[in-house]
Amino acid sequence: METVELLKALANRSRLQVLELLKDPEGNFPDQAQYGYKNGVCVGQLQTKLGLTQSTVSEYLSSLQRAGFITATRVGQWTYYKRNETAFRQLGDLIKKSL
Repeated sequence: METVELLKALANRSRLQVLELLKDPEGNFPDQAQYGYKNGVCVGQLQTKLGLTQSTVSEYLSSLQRAGFITATRVGQWTYYKRNETAFRQLGDLIKKSL
């Protein structure tokens, strides 16, 4: 993906908030502790925390996933999201090298 497209995915306050929240899932989503964090955070938890509609949250998550910043895992009827830390390291390297 082009640098411009990666940066566009980050150019939204709510998408950045998603990434910040997913950086510390245990601290930011204590209600999910009973289910664990191995697969990430359930989309419903993100929707509740962000206070946005399901469709808006889904759009933001799709954008971040296309850019490679998050991964999705489907478990039964639920989808869980977590950060792709490798993508952030690669973005840092790309910025150091290119800009």
